[in-house]
Amino acid sequence: MKILMISLVSETVETVTFPAKSYSDQGELKKIWQQPLRLFRLANALRQKSCRDDVSFVINRNINFTNECTGTCKFCSFKHNNIYFLTAEQILERTGEAERLGATEICLQGGLAPKMHLEDYCQILELIHRDFPRMHLHAYSPMEVLHMSQNSQVEVNETLRELKSSGLGSMPGTAAEILVDSVRQKICPDKLKTEKWRQIIMAAHMLGIPTTSTMLFGHVESLEDRLRHLQILKEIQYETGGFTEMVLLPFIADNNMLGKIARGADLLDRLKMHALARVALYPNITNIQASWTKLGREAAAAALDWGANDLGGTLMDEGIARNSREAPSISAEELSELIEGRGKRAVQRTTLYERA
Repeated sequence: MKILMISLVSETVETVTFPAKSYSDQGELKKIWQQPLRLFRLANALRQKSCRDDVSFVINRNINFTNECTGTCKFCSFKHNNIYFLTAEQILERTGEAERLGATEICLQGGLAPKMHLEDYCQILELIHRDFPRMHLHAYSPMEVLHMSQNSQVEVNETLRELKSSGLGSMPGTAAEILVDSVRQKICPDKLKTEKWRQIIMAAHMLGIPTTSTMLFGHVESLEDRLRHLQILKEIQYETGGFTEMVLLPFIADNNMLGKIARGADLLDRLKMHALARVALYPNITNIQASWTKLGREAAAAALDWGANDLGGTLMDEGIARNSREAPSISAEELSELIEGRGKRAVQRTTLYERA
């Protein structure tokens, strides 16, 4: 596998040109998937056209405020019997430390705590926004939005308005997993359905709340399921323009129920998936992120040769799911070294892909 990867990434793409068209035909995408060298070259040509050799990252910190959760997701390694809730003081302390280290973003996510209501989520945002008004708050997945909406008996649109007025800057597009209900029934039967995820994401976009988009792949889904997922994201982006990026999240089989039947995608599959996302989403979504926490830093750097142009954030406190060989944080200097080691130009960005 490693030999194949090296031989492919050594191929030049400088003399290869491709028409600036949209690759939306499922049959053509399936054919390209079976031709790794062609996929590799095409993804790199489109990356070069979209981003040149700039590879970005953000200095940020994760704050997972609770691990209490009513969810039954079979891939979860975060939910735990030893329940915790961070206090206001702990949240502010972690935010202050992040700011001193140069962070421009705080990412807030937690479990679906049964007694948390909309005002509790708003209070966390207001707490940070009051003391750190310049910090971008990237918070709450569509599942969390639905959870607080239902707990407080408030419509989703009003919930999103309240979050935005409390300081919400953008949302993670997590809880997407695979946007095919037959797959969701197998891996997260109690999570919101595909259409509800789509509705919440589009409602956020329409209210001026940008989001990321994500895919959890390498478990029980088929290639057709992955392609359907990408098509849904492309349709949403065409209508709203609200996605900032696409984040590929390879399934990690450690310490969860799904790992007993699904071992995860191999390295070539993971690299090809970044390339396929670049090709399938072009030109609607032009930022493709390789997650160093899921891939491991060396494989994430390799993904920069397969169409990716972003390595995510420093995180400082990643606790939900990561490669067991990786630490919960990485420095900006280490990210820059990984990027420059692949012959690319490291660029520090904001959450919304402006130069920091």
